[in-house]
Amino acid sequence: MTNKPIGSFVALVTPMNADGSVDIEGFRTLMRWHEENGTSAVLIMGSTGEVSMLDQQERRMIISETSRMKTGKMQVWHGCTGNNTQATIDLVRFAKNEGSDGAIIAAPAYICADNDAIEDYVREVLDSTELAMGFYNNPPRVKTDLHWDNLLRLADHPNMAVLKESTTRVGQVAQVCAAKKDMSVMCCCSPNLGLIVPTMSLGGHGTANMTGNIIPRAMAAISTPWAGGEDAFAFREAYLRNLPMLHFAYSAINPVAIKSLMQVVGLPSGPLRKPLKPMDGAALQRGIDVFRALELDREYGLDVQLGRLVA
Repeated sequence: MTNKPIGSFVALVTPMNADGSVDIEGFRTLMRWHEENGTSAVLIMGSTGEVSMLDQQERRMIISETSRMKTGKMQVWHGCTGNNTQATIDLVRFAKNEGSDGAIIAAPAYICADNDAIEDYVREVLDSTELAMGFYNNPPRVKTDLHWDNLLRLADHPNMAVLKESTTRVGQVAQVCAAKKDMSVMCCCSPNLGLIVPTMSLGGHGTANMTGNIIPRAMAAISTPWAGGEDAFAFREAYLRNLPMLHFAYSAINPVAIKSLMQVVGLPSGPLRKPLKPMDGAALQRGIDVFRALELDREYGLDVQLGRLVA
């Protein structure tokens, strides 16, 4: 698969206007910002993008509009999980026809299907059209947790381009990396799951992360595959320096913390979809304190107090 993502694969927030509608121009600003700051690929409408609270018309509109924003500097992928197999296939085909670089799917939420059923579901979606696709193994959100045997069988499919792991099993990541399949092996950036260090040290290809919404350059450094000792030492420096921001990002359910902080520093974000509520008070202040301690205002030209981009 030629366009498998490598490096920092950022799951973008869905920027919204004050009335709760989708902010398409906000997407344009964010995508340009990520192109300028080292992000290799973005995932639009992942869990960070509040995808479960977008209706089908909004999802198709977002795919169409953001696909037209592609410049060739960064891959643009879309979350296409539906509530059943056919709904997922329909959205994947739509994304391909609109020019998306790829589709990420997870197990449909709430149904708690067994592993054999979800393996069949993924294979049927992979078979449905010629498009790079990835699977998000995310048991905290959907309960289904594919074993490496399931994942390695799926990796043999020519359309399977990336695996994102959000388990706590380093052994699973090791088994997948050891198999050296033709797909990118990535993990989420949660410091509580603790997968970043082992994934990168075992030969992983990057991270599929949400903290890159606020620290894209640092996540690009953390997500660079290791070709030698210099990469490993650069990784360690970037990871340890930015660990406080990683912890803040996961201090509330995704994407409450990161989207609340983005709004304060002037990045397009807007309100959360109800029933999610924004972070405030001491909880948000912790994020602002980390932002200032890392001097991100200087690094990115952002202003916490004014809440706007500084030209």
